[in-house]
Amino acid sequence: PMPKRAVDGPFLMPVEDVFSISGRGTVVTGRVERGIVKVGEELEIVGLKPTLKTVCTGVEMFRKLLDEGQAGDNIGVLLRGTKREEVERGQVLSKPASITPHTKFECEVYVLSKEEGGSFTSGPPM
Repeated sequence: PMPKRAVDGPFLMPVEDVFSISGRGTVVTGRVERGIVKVGEELEIVGLKPTLKTVCTGVEMFRKLLDEGQAGDNIGVLLRGTKREEVERGQVLSKPASITPHTKFECEVYVLSKEEGGSFTSGPPM
Protein backbone atom coordinates (compact mmCIF):
# COMPACT_ATOMS: atom_id res chain seq x y z
CA PRO A 1 0.00 0.00 0.00
CA MET A 2 1.08 3.57 -0.72
CA PRO A 3 1.77 5.80 2.31
CA LYS A 4 -0.76 8.59 2.93
CA ARG A 5 0.53 11.90 1.60
CA ALA A 6 -0.11 15.18 3.44
CA VAL A 7 -1.69 16.91 0.44
CA ASP A 8 -4.42 18.74 2.40
CA GLY A 9 -2.30 21.42 4.11
CA PRO A 10 -0.85 24.55 2.50
CA PHE A 11 2.18 23.92 0.25
CA LEU A 12 5.56 23.77 2.04
CA MET A 13 8.93 22.66 0.64
CA PRO A 14 12.31 23.16 2.33
CA VAL A 15 14.96 24.30 -0.18
CA GLU A 16 17.72 21.68 -0.48
CA ASP A 17 19.57 23.12 -3.49
CA VAL A 18 19.42 26.01 -5.95
CA PHE A 19 20.45 26.04 -9.61
CA SER A 20 20.54 28.64 -12.34
CA ILE A 21 19.60 27.26 -15.75
CA SER A 22 20.57 29.55 -18.62
CA GLY A 23 17.59 30.61 -20.67
CA ARG A 24 15.13 29.26 -18.07
CA GLY A 25 15.86 30.89 -14.71
CA THR A 26 16.29 29.72 -11.15
CA VAL A 27 15.33 26.21 -10.04
CA VAL A 28 15.04 25.15 -6.40
CA THR A 29 14.95 21.49 -5.44
CA GLY A 30 13.60 19.72 -2.38
CA ARG A 31 11.06 17.29 -1.01
CA VAL A 32 7.53 18.60 -0.67
CA GLU A 33 6.56 18.32 3.02
CA ARG A 34 2.88 19.09 2.57
CA GLY A 35 0.34 20.35 0.07
CA ILE A 36 0.45 20.65 -3.70
CA VAL A 37 2.18 23.16 -5.99
CA LYS A 38 0.85 23.78 -9.49
CA VAL A 39 2.41 25.61 -12.42
CA GLY A 40 1.26 29.24 -12.36
CA GLU A 41 0.73 29.44 -8.59
CA GLU A 42 2.16 32.26 -6.49
CA LEU A 43 4.72 31.21 -3.88
CA GLU A 44 6.79 32.82 -1.14
CA ILE A 45 10.46 32.21 -0.36
CA VAL A 46 10.63 32.41 3.44
CA GLY A 47 13.46 32.40 5.99
CA LEU A 48 17.02 33.69 6.48
CA LYS A 49 16.34 36.78 4.32
CA PRO A 50 13.32 39.05 3.79
CA THR A 51 10.34 37.11 2.36
CA LEU A 52 10.12 37.20 -1.45
CA LYS A 53 7.12 36.60 -3.70
CA THR A 54 7.53 34.55 -6.87
CA VAL A 55 5.56 32.36 -9.27
CA CYS A 56 6.05 28.66 -10.10
CA THR A 57 6.62 28.47 -13.86
CA GLY A 58 7.53 24.78 -13.97
CA VAL A 59 7.68 21.56 -11.94
CA GLU A 60 10.06 18.74 -12.79
CA MET A 61 10.60 15.32 -11.23
CA PHE A 62 13.19 12.83 -12.49
CA ARG A 63 13.67 14.87 -15.71
CA LYS A 64 9.94 14.83 -16.51
CA LEU A 65 7.91 18.04 -16.71
CA LEU A 66 4.78 17.93 -14.55
CA ASP A 67 1.72 20.13 -13.98
CA GLU A 68 2.05 19.77 -10.21
CA GLY A 69 4.13 18.37 -7.37
CA GLN A 70 2.66 17.01 -4.15
CA ALA A 71 3.67 16.00 -0.63
CA GLY A 72 6.36 13.30 -0.72
CA ASP A 73 7.68 14.22 -4.19
CA ASN A 74 11.31 15.24 -4.72
CA ILE A 75 10.92 18.02 -7.27
CA GLY A 76 12.58 20.96 -8.93
CA VAL A 77 10.52 24.16 -9.06
CA LEU A 78 11.29 26.80 -11.69
CA LEU A 79 10.77 30.29 -10.25
CA ARG A 80 9.83 33.36 -12.29
CA GLY A 81 11.99 36.47 -11.90
CA THR A 82 14.04 35.11 -9.01
CA LYS A 83 17.83 35.44 -9.04
CA ARG A 84 20.07 32.56 -7.98
CA GLU A 85 21.56 34.61 -5.12
CA GLU A 86 18.12 35.44 -3.67
CA VAL A 87 17.49 31.82 -2.62
CA GLU A 88 19.60 29.46 -0.50
CA ARG A 89 19.44 26.11 1.22
CA GLY A 90 17.60 26.41 4.52
CA GLN A 91 14.83 28.63 3.21
CA VAL A 92 11.39 27.25 2.38
CA LEU A 93 8.97 27.65 -0.51
CA SER A 94 5.42 28.08 0.74
CA LYS A 95 1.90 29.11 -0.14
CA PRO A 96 1.68 32.91 0.43
CA ALA A 97 0.90 33.96 4.02
CA SER A 98 0.82 30.34 5.26
CA ILE A 99 3.93 30.55 7.48
CA THR A 100 5.69 33.31 9.41
CA PRO A 101 9.47 33.46 9.91
CA HIS A 102 10.78 34.12 13.43
CA THR A 103 14.20 35.39 14.48
CA LYS A 104 13.63 35.24 18.26
CA PHE A 105 11.82 32.92 20.62
CA GLU A 106 11.50 32.43 24.35
CA CYS A 107 11.94 29.07 26.02
CA GLU A 108 12.40 27.44 29.38
CA VAL A 109 15.15 24.86 29.86
CA TYR A 110 15.38 22.27 32.61
CA VAL A 111 18.82 20.67 32.97
CA LEU A 112 18.85 17.18 34.49
CA SER A 113 21.11 16.75 37.50
CA LYS A 114 23.62 13.90 37.63
CA GLU A 115 21.22 11.97 39.89
CA GLU A 116 18.40 12.38 37.35
CA GLY A 117 20.53 10.94 34.56
CA GLY A 118 21.96 14.16 33.18
CA SER A 119 25.52 14.35 31.92
CA PHE A 120 28.28 15.25 34.33
CA THR A 121 31.41 17.25 33.63
CA SER A 122 33.90 18.44 36.19
CA GLY A 123 33.93 22.17 36.61
CA PRO A 124 32.19 24.86 38.60
CA PRO A 125 28.67 23.95 39.81
CA MET A 126 25.77 25.46 37.92
